[in-house]
Amino acid sequence: MQKNTVFVHTNGKQIAGAIVAAHSLKRNSRYPDDFDVRVIKQEDFAFFKEFEGRQFLRAGGRRSWKNDDLQSFTPTRFMPPELMGYQGRAVVIDPDVFAIGDVTELFNRDMQGKAIMAKGRAGHNGRGDYIASSVMLLDCAKLKHWNVKNQFADLFAGKLDYDNWIALASEPRETIGFLESEWNDFDRLTPATKFIHNTKRRTQPWKTGLPIDFTNRVPLIGRFLPENGIRLWGKYKPHPDRRQEAFFFALLKECVDQGKITRQQITAEMRANHVRHDALDLIDRVPPLDQVLSEMRIAV
Repeated sequence: MQKNTVFVHTNGKQIAGAIVAAHSLKRNSRYPDDFDVRVIKQEDFAFFKEFEGRQFLRAGGRRSWKNDDLQSFTPTRFMPPELMGYQGRAVVIDPDVFAIGDVTELFNRDMQGKAIMAKGRAGHNGRGDYIASSVMLLDCAKLKHWNVKNQFADLFAGKLDYDNWIALASEPRETIGFLESEWNDFDRLTPATKFIHNTKRRTQPWKTGLPIDFTNRVPLIGRFLPENGIRLWGKYKPHPDRRQEAFFFALLKECVDQGKITRQQITAEMRANHVRHDALDLIDRVPPLDQVLSEMRIAV
């Protein structure tokens, strides 16, 4: 029987966040031995390379696939059922999602026969049916139709629209249940928050001051723009909630102290402009995580 597993999906540009995310899951669980954590990298799946520069379907228009895009890891969020041999339960999270609560509460949840549980996000990108697949609880045995290599190829054959895939619009509605907002809190921190998701790319706490390296998507008018988006200029901004910045760097400090990432690796990530250039200084100055957690819960 497969052990329940959390999958943190990422690419090389977001690997520091993924390492911190993986650490937070075990660190903030009362039962860390009850589940596994796996970090999966987009670059480790060779089939993505075959599609470099080819046109795929998104929001009714066409766009070129770029393996070095900041978000190129997104299709891998649908890989856990395959990787689990279509057995057991999996939780999948983006590399910018960090656990404050205990993920075993998700694994122990009554899914009421649903294949997927995720947070509804009606109105996002102008869609009334949008479901945030950035955090999902999955019953892998019920998702044998998920095969990412085939589904990814369908994007380029015009059989599947990327936006429909990501929003779970192609899944039967009766197979989807809904998670409470606190399991995927978008840059919002409250006493109820279980997973904090630093989803606003321009203010991700580990990128402040770096040159912006992503394209802003314009889903409503984007099909009339080059590459269905606008290349942004300027620099990443500070996160408006300094508690969330302190939380990330206190977690990163623990990762360094426990050998999960080295200062040399962080220096390399800074040189590659994947991590802000004062990261090591912030690690040295940030209070211990228990103190940060205490302060996070007070001032909300």
